[in-house]
Amino acid sequence: MSSDPNRPRPRSSKKRRAVQSGATRPTGGGQSRRLAQGGAGGVRGGSASGGLSTATLAVIAIVVFAIGVALAGGAIKFGGGGAAAAASVSPADSAGAGASAVASVVAGAGIPASCPKAQPAAPKAGSTNVVTIDTPKGTIEITLKSDLSPIAVGNFLALASCGYYDNVVFHRVVPDFVIQGGDGQYGRTTTFDASRVGSGGPGYAIQDEPVTTQYSRGTVAMARTAAPNSVGSQFFIVLSDNARTALANANTYQIIGSVTKGMEVADAITVAAGGVEIPPQPIPMTKVTVGPAVAASPDAPSPGGSSSHATSPPSPSPS
Repeated sequence: MSSDPNRPRPRSSKKRRAVQSGATRPTGGGQSRRLAQGGAGGVRGGSASGGLSTATLAVIAIVVFAIGVALAGGAIKFGGGGAAAAASVSPADSAGAGASAVASVVAGAGIPASCPKAQPAAPKAGSTNVVTIDTPKGTIEITLKSDLSPIAVGNFLALASCGYYDNVVFHRVVPDFVIQGGDGQYGRTTTFDASRVGSGGPGYAIQDEPVTTQYSRGTVAMARTAAPNSVGSQFFIVLSDNARTALANANTYQIIGSVTKGMEVADAITVAAGGVEIPPQPIPMTKVTVGPAVAASPDAPSPGGSSSHATSPPSPSPS
């Protein structure tokens, strides 16, 4: 039979296998990426012994470099983390659930090396500590009572004593509800990350405890996610009795004490946010100082703050 030089010729099985080798292949992070033709098993060139061509090696190098950049920038994540607190439905500490956080990540966040790496010991029963929080807007004094939540109080005292909270911002402000801070991983002034603030923590989580008193203006409590045992380092100060209903509906935010001086400073931090929940220029805690433990006084004010009842649920969705 005569041959027609213009008739399309079928590809050999060898060439078909070469083209098919450009199929989708998994890359790090559980995602898939289609390799361009000329990748592994693609069009060969260069070495006659069957080695990879220079073009192939260049493509592989680019893919590996791209994956590395994505991992470093957080575009690809291997579990843990979570959405920032602003996207949740309660005062949330997304880092609490990340009790298995890698130590090197925490160390890179500027957290002092002397800070705890696991749940600290609870303080002595019946003890009280006064903690002073200095800010550019003034000083807030909070009184912590170990009997309210021994584990959470011990955790806060340990973190404050090691300097964890120094230069960490109040990253979240909701008028008539709460101001929230304590993300020492992404909320530190020296390593601030606006895209992740509210999702960091100390690299461990503590055990849950029952809430034994009500939330009121001035209450200081620990933030958390909906997951059990997810408290890390983030905490909040209640701005209004009107927040009580929303907080009590969950009733899982361990109360550690109350503001005994400086609620006007908390109000000033709220005003400074200008109605923005995640303010672009958040107010930092420049220095947090723990006073010596003292014996509990029967005449001390209620740790829940004001005893007046809420007249209506808070207008913002607690998050």
